[in-house]
Amino acid sequence: MRYRLTDVFPDAQFEVRGEPADVGSARMLAEADRYQFQWWALPLVKAKPVEGKEETGADRGIDGVINFVDDATGKLKRCLVQVKNGHVQRRDIGDFVTTVNRGARMGIFVSLDPPTGPMRQETIAAGRYHSDGWQRDYPNVQILTIEDLLSGKQPEMPPTRATFVRAGRIAAPGHQQPAMAGLLEDARPAPSVGPESK
Repeated sequence: MRYRLTDVFPDAQFEVRGEPADVGSARMLAEADRYQFQWWALPLVKAKPVEGKEETGADRGIDGVINFVDDATGKLKRCLVQVKNGHVQRRDIGDFVTTVNRGARMGIFVSLDPPTGPMRQETIAAGRYHSDGWQRDYPNVQILTIEDLLSGKQPEMPPTRATFVRAGRIAAPGHQQPAMAGLLEDARPAPSVGPESK
């Protein structure tokens, strides 16, 4: 909803209350409810939740998806997102890299705790993704901490598109005001993740 509001009102100034504003409060949320922590963390990278996660709570390894376009065909490509609230090991990154290689072009691993050296080595070993459209390389898999995201850092990736359905602009005075429900149009979870042809 935060990103839909800024879409409609780009100059709006507002405060979101009740959400973690620092690492300490994020950790408290993770300890209280790890699934709510995942749902809170996904919008920090502008990812859409994977279908079924909010209903079952089953951790199938992928929590969110970011769609992006980086060539003239306009075809959507996927960046997978996994959120972890702690106790992350090197093998978790290795498993995530395998999942990304099977079903997407890129991957973002969001961690509450700072990554270890071996975890960073796994991301380096995963290589780079070359975007023909933007003529530059991006990390195939990258780790971002909650502290990174709260300080304003964003993933290194091509510009995103269609992760959230763009909300319509407010009509000029004298025209009918669009219903608030329009802001929520098609605000459904992303489909379950399957292999993507490369």
